[in-house]
Amino acid sequence: MTNYDDIRFYDDDEVQDALRAYVKHPMIKALLQFTFPDQEFKKIEEKVYACRSIRDFQTQIIYHTVQKVLQKSSEGLSYSGFDELEKGESYLYISNHRDIVLDTSLLNCVLYEADLKMTASAIGDNLVQKPFLLALSRLNRNFLVRRGLSPREMLKSSQKLSEYIRKLILEEKRSVWMAQREGRTKDGNDHTQQGVLKMLAMAKGDDSVAEYFGKLKIVPVSISYEFDPTDVLKMPEILAKRMAKIYIKSANEDFKSILKGALGNKGRIHITAGKPISAQKLMELEEKAGSVNEHLQCLTSYIDARIHKNYKLYPANYIAFDLLKNSSLFQDRYTDKEKRQFERRLLRRIDVKNALEVNSYLLMYANPVINKEALD
Repeated sequence: MTNYDDIRFYDDDEVQDALRAYVKHPMIKALLQFTFPDQEFKKIEEKVYACRSIRDFQTQIIYHTVQKVLQKSSEGLSYSGFDELEKGESYLYISNHRDIVLDTSLLNCVLYEADLKMTASAIGDNLVQKPFLLALSRLNRNFLVRRGLSPREMLKSSQKLSEYIRKLILEEKRSVWMAQREGRTKDGNDHTQQGVLKMLAMAKGDDSVAEYFGKLKIVPVSISYEFDPTDVLKMPEILAKRMAKIYIKSANEDFKSILKGALGNKGRIHITAGKPISAQKLMELEEKAGSVNEHLQCLTSYIDARIHKNYKLYPANYIAFDLLKNSSLFQDRYTDKEKRQFERRLLRRIDVKNALEVNSYLLMYANPVINKEALD
C-alpha cells in the first residue's frame, strides 16, 4: 500500500486531537467567533469538541461559517442541476476556479443541502504553509497538491496524487473536487488544463482513458460570482502576463486574497452542476481521436463547453462586454442604473487613464460572455 500521509486529510479518529490542538489558535478562534457571534467562547468550544468526525465539523461548524460569509458579503447563493445527480453516488467534480477557499466551501454547502456526498478537495500546498491553515484544510477534507517540484519529483508526485484520487472515488466511494487548471482563473477566461486530465489518467491501470474516466463519473461544474471582490488584487498579475513580464507574488498575497474573497462583496452567486459525462460520450471522443493526447484535448474542449454553457451571466458581465466592444449588443440584459453602478465600480478600483488596465479589467468580466457566445 502506498503511504499517503504527506498529502491526505485527517481520518475521523484524528479529528478530536486536531480540534483540541488548534481551537484556541488566534485565527481559528476569530473564525469561530465570527461564525457564532452571540455565543460565549466556552459554549463555542463545547460545540467544536462535540465534533467526532470531519462530517461533524463541516456540518456543525463550517456550514454555519459559510452561511455567515454569504449573509455578510453576498446577495445569496443559488444552485441548479444537483437534483439530477444520484444520492449516495461518488463523482469527480471539475469546475472553474475563482476563489481560493470559497469555491469548494460553497460547493460542499450545496452538496450537503442536496443530500449528496460532500467532496474531498485538492489544494496547493503553497496555500497551507502555516500549521493552523494546514490543520484547518485537513479538517475540511482537503488533500495536498505539491507545487514547485523538479520535473522528476513532479512526475512521482502526480502518479501518487492520481492513485490517491482513484482510491478516494472508486474504493472509499468519496466524491472529489478539482479545479480545471492549476491556480485560479484570474482573467475570467475559464479553460481546462490538459495536464489535469493527464494526471488523473495516470492511475487508469489496464483501462483505456475513456473506460477509466467513465468510472470516475466526471461532473463539470460552473461557479459564477456576480462580482469578484479580489478583482483589483488580481490585476498586477494579469497586467504582468499581458506585458510578458515575470510576476512575483508579494508576501502573504494568497492570505490577503483569502480574506478579501471571504469578506468582500460578491453580489449574487450561482453554482450549476452539469450532467455527468457519459461513458458513451467518452468512448465517442476516444474513437474520434488519433491518440491519447488528442483524446485528452477533445475532452478538455468538451468540459470547457459544458462549463461555459452552464455559467450564469449577470448584468456586470454584459455591461463589461458592451463597454469593451463599445457596443450596445446586450443593452437589453441590464438597466441604465446597473450600468452606472458598474462604471462607478470601475472608477473606484482602477486607473481609468491606463488603457491596458481598463481593457484587462473589462475582459475579466466580459470573458464568460465571450466564451458562451463562442459556443454558438
